[in-house]
Amino acid sequence: MYNIMNTPNYYTDVLKNEVIVFNPGEGEILAVADNKITLKVTSEISNNQMGVYEILLQPGTVGAQLHYHRYMDETFIVNKGTLTIQLSDKMIDAVEGSVVYIPRFTPHGFRNTTDLDVTATLIFNPGQSREGFFLGLKEILTEQPIDPHKFLKLYDKYDSIPVNTENILPG
Repeated sequence: MYNIMNTPNYYTDVLKNEVIVFNPGEGEILAVADNKITLKVTSEISNNQMGVYEILLQPGTVGAQLHYHRYMDETFIVNKGTLTIQLSDKMIDAVEGSVVYIPRFTPHGFRNTTDLDVTATLIFNPGQSREGFFLGLKEILTEQPIDPHKFLKLYDKYDSIPVNTENILPG
């Protein structure tokens, strides 16, 4: 027999108060050399729906060589400086305030080609536990010499498909 007293209410929303605010400088900071990745909205917080991370790239730093994602879209919001986005056939200089949306299966890379720091917010949709990629990246990039096989294994696990496996290590 069906008990109507234990039935969820399908017609009323259950409201929550679960706002999380990350002020500037807040979040887990992963430092590699003088570059930083700050974990803001992680997959755990968003139920794997999105990931939001802030990156600081020093002058002359390659953030990532040409690669693509099969299962997630990536968006860059340039907060400070000029971020150079590499696409298959061209380079784009995204100035401060720019928003660059890169849908899945779109080869891209990014770097700081200027003499000034670049700060950008990266948004991955869905999150795909992307912070695991950044934690692994920190580990790999602090080992000397860098093991390219370990690097490619990390890329493979976290939905980053290199366009050229001979030129995948960041510089």
